[in-house]
Amino acid sequence: DGASIVVDFGTATTFDVVSARGEYVGGAISPGIDISLEALGERGAQLRKVELLRPRSVIAKNTVEALQSGILFGVASQVDGIVGRMIAELGLAPGEVNVVATGGLASIVVEECTCFTDHQPWLTLLGLEIVFTRNT
Repeated sequence: DGASIVVDFGTATTFDVVSARGEYVGGAISPGIDISLEALGERGAQLRKVELLRPRSVIAKNTVEALQSGILFGVASQVDGIVGRMIAELGLAPGEVNVVATGGLASIVVEECTCFTDHQPWLTLLGLEIVFTRNT
């Protein structure tokens, strides 16, 4: 079905590229959402860790929503940017690549991104099921 990029929103945000033949091509790793929130809360003067919720607006009117806006929309832009660069580096068009979101924090970010073609929250478990089935 073509090449795929899997973006996993966990401790780190990972980007893995798989060719149309099912071969691992490579990837990228960036800090995870929680790590970014924790770092700002622990190291930022007058900042505290906040729950990641969608703020009312990109332009926030208070510190909590400013943190939420910066993290959520910043991560969404980062993901769209990295995925776009990966697709270009593969020499493909956006419609020729399956882009799948997975991981514990995917559900809040996936709606803010333009690159995803699928959201599979349990992708790791589905993969383990396939491995188990093949080996029994």
